[in-house]
Amino acid sequence: MTPEAELTAAQPELQVKRVSIVIVSFNRIESLRKSLRALGDTHQVLVVDNGSTDGAATLDSEFPGARFIRLPKNFGLTKALNIGIRAAEGTYVLLLHDDTQITAENVTKLADYLENHPDAGAVCPLLTSDSGARAAQVRPLPVPSATDPAPQPASGSGEIAVPCVTGAAILVRSFFLRALRQIDERYGNYGSDIELCAQVKRANRKLIILEDVPAVHEQLESPMKKGSLAGDRAVGTAVFLWKHHSFVTSILYRLKAGLGGLATFRFGLVAGALGDVKIDGTS
Repeated sequence: MTPEAELTAAQPELQVKRVSIVIVSFNRIESLRKSLRALGDTHQVLVVDNGSTDGAATLDSEFPGARFIRLPKNFGLTKALNIGIRAAEGTYVLLLHDDTQITAENVTKLADYLENHPDAGAVCPLLTSDSGARAAQVRPLPVPSATDPAPQPASGSGEIAVPCVTGAAILVRSFFLRALRQIDERYGNYGSDIELCAQVKRANRKLIILEDVPAVHEQLESPMKKGSLAGDRAVGTAVFLWKHHSFVTSILYRLKAGLGGLATFRFGLVAGALGDVKIDGTS
């Protein structure tokens, strides 16, 4: 055997991990640290840093098993998720917020469930607070008569089928994401979660929360400006209404939201509703 062949034989074959975890983070170094500690090195962990300025760039030495993808500025959640998804190698992809902690064992349980239930398009852990109380997680999909329904804690036990969840923790098959090509980047920071839930419904698959697979969701306040978030939310809602209902309902929503913003001097909301200004790195 040649020296080159001996060296090749001595090297262990690299195995692609079954689950890839994509975490988009922005200026939440401490909660990101807790999330990475909970995950460990069992799965492929991809952290897309959305231009943080709080020292998150130093975490790669603390968590060498995770891959950090650093963006020069805040491109919003949707673009950052797509960047992470393109780097994911696993059969299953868990989209995880940086203020959510789930163990590697529970991630495996989610993947096992999806592997054994072809009628399910996505599966989620049960979100809880630090005390174990159920956290807000479930909401209806937006409709023209109720454009922004508030999330509520999941009700029920066992395998809980729901219409839509917040994006704090959603596991899907990688081929489902490839079939979408990417999450629609007309959404900025808001909208990727409701779009994924709508696509699961469109595929005639179930969206399941597993009661016995918990994850702690801190539900931290966003470090972004409230005005920018309000405008971005208006854009995302309008995009969703246009895609899944009609152009007319989207325009009517924009006019109502924009006029409401003018009347209450919320100019960030006006910029989003009438000017299509969203959080995507362009402004």
